[in-house]
Amino acid sequence: MIKAYAKSDIGRVREVNQDSFYISETLDDIQLFMLADGMGGYNGGEIASQLAIKTAKSYIKNNFKETPKDKDSIIQLLGSSMEYANMVVYEKSKEIKELDGMGTTLEICLIHNNKVYIGHIGDSRIYRIRKQFTRKLTQDHSYVQKLVKDGTITQEEAVHHPQKNMLMKALGCNAFIEPDVMVKGFLKEDILVMASDGLTNLVSQEEIYEQVKKDIERAPVELVDMANKNGGYDNITVVVIKNI
Repeated sequence: MIKAYAKSDIGRVREVNQDSFYISETLDDIQLFMLADGMGGYNGGEIASQLAIKTAKSYIKNNFKETPKDKDSIIQLLGSSMEYANMVVYEKSKEIKELDGMGTTLEICLIHNNKVYIGHIGDSRIYRIRKQFTRKLTQDHSYVQKLVKDGTITQEEAVHHPQKNMLMKALGCNAFIEPDVMVKGFLKEDILVMASDGLTNLVSQEEIYEQVKKDIERAPVELVDMANKNGGYDNITVVVIKNI
């Protein structure tokens, strides 16, 4: 059985919440969870994140039944859903002048048979907590992460880098995308945390772990409060999912 809790907040600085999320209803035959952090002037970011989630969700739900339930087929389904969502957001941005250049991050967790199938593009994150260990399952598609990977700067320097928010990949900005798609174990008692960078830039991995372990139901609210106390410079969204 899966339990999920979520909270999204505008933060203390922004005028609009450009984050969106989706949590499977308990009656669904498919366990699906999504998070998107939009960007773009006017109300572009808000439209991009909502549209990406709506489109990817309907693509997965319409095709899941017919999809063979082996690993490769489900991974392919996730990748295709993100490519489809990318096309829809990109075309929308070309239709309306004010929406030009809008885009969004997108995180998808599809849970099936004690496995989590993950789709990822951008710098929102997915962590898995297993017993007392937290593991970041996604790699940020950011300029700063590239510098870390290349050995140009350290992980510590990355935290306060001035170009921290510059993305190398996002959904809806180009005609084609290459999202990361993968599968990981999701065993009994495992917990997944999906978060926009409004949380992860202001609350450490250790603090996320502590709050989730302390009270999983209250964790999203407490974590949003922590991010706001630490500045709340961005919209903050967190989704916590437990395999009970």
